[in-house]
Amino acid sequence: MKPRNSPYAEQRRAELARRLRVLLDVVVAEGGRPYEFTDIQAALAEKGVKLSRARWYYMRDGDGPLVTDEKLLMALAEFFGVPGAYLTDPGSEMPDRVEAQLELLKTMRKNQVKSFALRALGEVYDAESVRSLAKLIDTALDKGK
Repeated sequence: MKPRNSPYAEQRRAELARRLRVLLDVVVAEGGRPYEFTDIQAALAEKGVKLSRARWYYMRDGDGPLVTDEKLLMALAEFFGVPGAYLTDPGSEMPDRVEAQLELLKTMRKNQVKSFALRALGEVYDAESVRSLAKLIDTALDKGK
C-alpha cells in the first residue's frame, strides 16, 4: 500500500478530483441541470452507499485523503453512467460519451467567450472592426485547442 502523503497519493487524489469534475461538467453539457450534493447522496443511499458532504467535497476538490473505497467509487461511476474503471483505475481511458460531451462543452464555452467579447466591443467599434476582432478571437480560440 502506498503511503497516504506520497506523491502517488497526491497525484491519484488530483486525478480522481479532475475526473469527478469532468463528470459534473458532462451532465451540464448533455443539457441537464448541475447535480447538487443531495442528488448524488440520495442516489448512492438507495444503493446502500453512504457519502458525507465533507467527503464529497474533498473528493471533488482533491484536497483530502485519497479515497480508495471501491464500493463508493463504483456507485459513483454507476450514478454518472461510466465504467467503474474510470474512477478506480488511474490508467483507464475516458469513456467515448464523456469525451464527446467535453468537446461540445469546450465549443460552447469558446462561443460564449466570443459572444461576450463581441457584444462588449461592438458597442465601441464599427462593424468592420468587429468582424476583424471576431477573426482574431477565432484564431486565438483555435490555438487553445
